[in-house]
Amino acid sequence: MSITLAVRGDYIQLDQLLKATGLCDSGGAAHAAIAEGRVRVDGAVDTRKRAKLRPGQTVQFAGEEVRLVAE
Repeated sequence: MSITLAVRGDYIQLDQLLKATGLCDSGGAAHAAIAEGRVRVDGAVDTRKRAKLRPGQTVQFAGEEVRLVAE
C-alpha cells in the first residue's frame, strides 16, 4: 500500500512522519521502530530518529510505503 504525504516547508523529521501518517501511535513507538532498524528511507535502513526527509524521498515501514511530495 502506498501513502502520499505533502511536506510543509523544506522537510519533515522521520519520527514526525511516522506519527503524521498514523503508522505509529506515539513518538515513543516511532522512536522504538526507528531504533530497531524497522524503517527504510529510499530503500536503506535509517536509524536516525530526526532524519530530515524531503519531497521526492520514500519511507517503508510495516508493509507501507510513504512518498513525500511538496505541498
